[in-house]
Amino acid sequence: MRKILLIEDDVVLRENTSELLELSNYEVTSASNGKIGVQLAQKIVPDIIVCDIMMPELDGYGVLEALTKNEVTKHIPFIFLSAKTERSDVRKGMDLGADDYITKPFNEDELISAIESRLAKVSILKDRREINEAIEEEEEDIRSLNDLKNYFEDNGETFIFLKDASIYKEGNNSNYIYLINSGLIKCHKLDEQGKQLTTALYKEDDLFGYTSFSQNLAYQESATAIQKTELVGLSKKTLTGVLNKNHKVTLELIELLTEDLAVVKDQLLQMAYSSVSKKTAKTILMFAEKLNRKPEDQIKISRNDLASVAGIATETLIRTMSSFKKQGLIEIEGRTIRILDLEKLKEIS
Repeated sequence: MRKILLIEDDVVLRENTSELLELSNYEVTSASNGKIGVQLAQKIVPDIIVCDIMMPELDGYGVLEALTKNEVTKHIPFIFLSAKTERSDVRKGMDLGADDYITKPFNEDELISAIESRLAKVSILKDRREINEAIEEEEEDIRSLNDLKNYFEDNGETFIFLKDASIYKEGNNSNYIYLINSGLIKCHKLDEQGKQLTTALYKEDDLFGYTSFSQNLAYQESATAIQKTELVGLSKKTLTGVLNKNHKVTLELIELLTEDLAVVKDQLLQMAYSSVSKKTAKTILMFAEKLNRKPEDQIKISRNDLASVAGIATETLIRTMSSFKKQGLIEIEGRTIRILDLEKLKEIS
């Protein structure tokens, strides 16, 4: 049974959350403040810690800092639980090394999902480390893009970006190539009139950020998180060394670059020649593919991002989407869009 340490000063919330977790087959140990929480973490070494931020004795930030300084507890997954929703508070927690955060009030599925995903990741990484330790140390043989992505996860640096955060800007030094663990990224440029053109969308398990592996070229576009995103970055120097020793994966990476160029070319042609309806339909389908496992699932995206990818004015996009809604092709509620007639939308695109 997995052990969870719950650090929460609110008695009612602590008891209710403990009961919820126990009913989900977790062994729960509770602490009423941060000071007691640190002591218990060092004593029982839980599989995961769920911790409030605002507490007496020692707040959640102090708890995380104390645990990361201890060799025994520094690798324990850590989830913040807080009513504070200001971006600066969330960013501070993630910068300190928290794995995730949940905002009060929360529901059971949200809490359990966050815990299970973090435990699963820890288990996978542990298995991978054990396998690697069992193999004699020798130069890693990377034969495919999947091997290369595993290399990123084993040797790269992890970064967390909240929604709308800038990963890099056009003209910055291209120090890293990134692999997306979770989230969604858009790459974009500004044209001569200052209008933003979205050049690419990248989802979970995609690589992005490559410019030149042999020259010190700056990033040729900007990259922004469309939603909360976790990236693994590998320095360009390290990746170049890997590619020099593994020529087969270099060829696969070249094929990937070629495919990306073809997508950008198709997008530019679409912007130049397609009708507004065709652009809008194709863009909705593109986001559905990137965001969902099933195209008919809901997508939550801003009108500005949709218009930027489609290459049309936001007002024009809104009018076209309203027309789609009247035709029964899509359903719109706030920022959420659901495709109702996938085949008809494909015909338009």
